[in-house]
Amino acid sequence: MRLSTVILPVYRWSEGREVWRRAEELGFDSAYTYDHLSWRAFRDRPWFGAVPTLTAAAAVTERLRLGTLVTSPNFRHPVTLAKDLISLDDISDGRITLGIGAGGTGFDATALGQEPWSPAERANRFGEFVTLLDRLLTEDSVSYEGDYYSAREARTIPGCVQRPRLPFAVAATGPRGLGLAARHGQAWVTTGDPKLYETGTPEQSVRALRDQIDRLADACAGTGRDVEALDKILLTGFTPDRSRPLESVDAFVDFAGRHIALGFTEIVIHWPIPGSDFAADQGVFEKIATEGAAQLG
Repeated sequence: MRLSTVILPVYRWSEGREVWRRAEELGFDSAYTYDHLSWRAFRDRPWFGAVPTLTAAAAVTERLRLGTLVTSPNFRHPVTLAKDLISLDDISDGRITLGIGAGGTGFDATALGQEPWSPAERANRFGEFVTLLDRLLTEDSVSYEGDYYSAREARTIPGCVQRPRLPFAVAATGPRGLGLAARHGQAWVTTGDPKLYETGTPEQSVRALRDQIDRLADACAGTGRDVEALDKILLTGFTPDRSRPLESVDAFVDFAGRHIALGFTEIVIHWPIPGSDFAADQGVFEKIATEGAAQLG
């Protein structure tokens, strides 16, 4: 089991560089950041860009894997994103993972002046986006004409340091998204069942996650792929017992153990941010990183 963290891009770099360095010192496998233009309660608070943040983090770390968790088509285009990712992979010497999802209806969905996409359009765009991005990161020159995205002799030389390309961690729970994870993903990401966030129980959440993994297995079988070939990432903080894992080392070990038993290979916890939904005791958090992870093997 790998333990990772997600560091929201809320810090001026004079402070942020020390947070990313500390994540490496604590032994986290990976440190991710959200790729939004703004997000929920942080809309009117400091919020920096994901790509510059990850570039800076790559320059002050050596071992830590880095990535988005997650980016989406809401305000990005596959051609320009591919160029950014190739650059990031080079700067980090092959330590980048792309977490990618379909996006939603929050601030990102309208910040460029567009109307929010329907669920069907989001799914359609996501399918095109991931498929084209896969080609852009594995081929030197790509031409493509889709319903939503196009590329005309787009050059992506020299490609990724990681071959054949950097890994995709596809966030999905619906059938089409799970199909994309099965076809293109090296990992699959979930936050649980959002319908259980407010009124569900931990037991219901575990059952829902088990069902998601079963459906992922079906999607993999449909493509002739073994579901065991995909890493399974749980981004914590959105299940009914969202605060409990960071209450103590024992609470984390209990939470993580129940989810490892379902088949998860990576647990991601939020770096504490005082005065937010991700507030937690920094000392306990750091003990979880060192002592909790060691107990899980």
